Amino acid sequence: MQLRQLGKSSLSVAPLAFGGNVFGWSADEKRSHELLDAFVDAGFNLVDTADVYSAWVPRNRGGESETIIGKWLKQSGKRDKVVLATKVAKWAEHPGLSPVNILQAVDASLKRLQTDYIDLYQAHEDDASVPLEETLGAFSRLIEQGKVRIIGASNYNADRFAEALQVSAKHRLPRYETLQPDYNLVNRSDYENNLEPLVTAENIGVINYYALASGFLTGKYRSEADLGKSAARSGSVKKYLNPRGLGVLAALDDVATAHHATPAQVALAWLVARPSITAPIASATSVEQLGDLFGAVKLQLTRDDITKLDQASA
Repeated sequence: MQLRQLGKSSLSVAPLAFGGNVFGWSADEKRSHELLDAFVDAGFNLVDTADVYSAWVPRNRGGESETIIGKWLKQSGKRDKVVLATKVAKWAEHPGLSPVNILQAVDASLKRLQTDYIDLYQAHEDDASVPLEETLGAFSRLIEQGKVRIIGASNYNADRFAEALQVSAKHRLPRYETLQPDYNLVNRSDYENNLEPLVTAENIGVINYYALASGFLTGKYRSEADLGKSAARSGSVKKYLNPRGLGVLAALDDVATAHHATPAQVALAWLVARPSITAPIASATSVEQLGDLFGAVKLQLTRDDITKLDQASA
């Protein structure tokens, strides 16, 4: 499998990342470990999580995903096969991007993950209350201490991300090598109009989340009646049940049929084929689902396929 460089860093990843938001939510510890084994054994390596995962689940408090991954790393002995990514800023226990919070949060994440270092440590969201120089300075200290290898950002708008890059250059601080935006076939405009020109010009690695639009692009949800299939996802999928969304599903169906593939594979393959995307993030709750996602990396879309999907989702 051909690996892709994360920005200008020394790290390279397979072109599909596993989203650890399901660990401790829709996948229990045993299932999560099965999924992680299957993912790494198939040659993939980027596992993305966050300290806040999965605090939204009743009786959870946050940190569950990292804890599950940490137990798997210890039991499996596969730490050297994983590019481990986590995030700070959105958890009520460690909110924001002040230097004090970052330094406390990373130690807590390292403890839960049962590792000495985090490959990619990301600002989960912007914190305008803290000067970028202070935030990036704290990340710099973590790199100097060997606790973090590279840094990235999630949910930054184009202006703030550009400003962060300028601050890094001006003060000779490590820069954000990756950006994690919301991007998929039914949510294109903000990334393509505002962020994509910037990340392309600056050679930033992009690991987009909601690659399958919370499951909508799998084709599982085609009517209001289908929303009952997943209480966890129904709220975030309903907004796509409109003529445009259904048109995208129709185009996915056509391309999938031509390639003997699934809609999910085609939706991910469209992302993998986009030059600015390094590795879309997708989640699965069964090994069978995960195996289906793997097929996206082998799927070679034609120029006509991509044009059809572009036009349907324009």
